[in-house]
Amino acid sequence: MSKDMDIEKYRQLALQKRVEHKKFLATLRKKVPKHLDKIVQEIHEEVFMEIDCTKCANCCKTLGPDLTEADITRISKHFRMKLQEFEAAYLQVDEDGDKIFQCMPCPFLGPDNLCDIYDVRPKACREFPHTDRKKIYQINHLTLKNTLICPAAYLFVEKLRERI
Repeated sequence: MSKDMDIEKYRQLALQKRVEHKKFLATLRKKVPKHLDKIVQEIHEEVFMEIDCTKCANCCKTLGPDLTEADITRISKHFRMKLQEFEAAYLQVDEDGDKIFQCMPCPFLGPDNLCDIYDVRPKACREFPHTDRKKIYQINHLTLKNTLICPAAYLFVEKLRERI
């Protein structure tokens, strides 16, 4: 694999297959295949053996996670900062009332695409792109959206289509 991933190529593929992916994911909701959770976990593991997130980091460059109070507490303790100091330095409240980073890319994304706070990163970051979730059919809208941002999410849907 090259040093950097061609994120735009994957985005274009996801756009081209958006209608197909949407229809496929809708079928999962209507008739849940037997052992779907097991299949999802296997495909998730396969995809992440192929995809190296550090060659991409598009999620860290473009998506701002909602930070929970637990996230904020954990990260501020990591920096030995008071909650108010951490929030003033890094966070803002969006139109939905969620606490998000003041700017993107993520202020903790290093030039090497590694997370400077990996061990204490927000829950939303740990779970992204949500391709190992049980009852994946419950988040079809999110899976479809993530195919446009994350090459792993795109490959996940493609492999799931092949398998089912």
